[in-house]
Amino acid sequence: MRVAEEIRHVLAGIFARGEVRDAALADAVLTVTEVRISPDLRHASVFVARLGRSDVAEKLPALRRAAAFLRREVARSVHLRYAPDLSFQADTSLDYAQHVDALLRRPEVRRDLG
Repeated sequence: MRVAEEIRHVLAGIFARGEVRDAALADAVLTVTEVRISPDLRHASVFVARLGRSDVAEKLPALRRAAAFLRREVARSVHLRYAPDLSFQADTSLDYAQHVDALLRRPEVRRDLG
């Protein structure tokens, strides 16, 4: 959906520029992997990850504290009738993919697959 991708782009830019002034997020390099928006465009689920790290869940409270600021920035950049409420969730799909890859590389599994 176009709106979800625009929101993802705006949030990714904010995180890349370090515009969130929360000390817990100061050293965090966050990646917005996906945004899912409700059909009425009032609620958006934002999936975030930290590349190479699995501690993104520790950053969720800080993201929730910054949600009002981030919502204002989204409203300023993406012109909608209503600014969607943002809920942040850890994207664990990268961790899961790495786990599956590690399993597939094990000698006993390679032997069974070959």
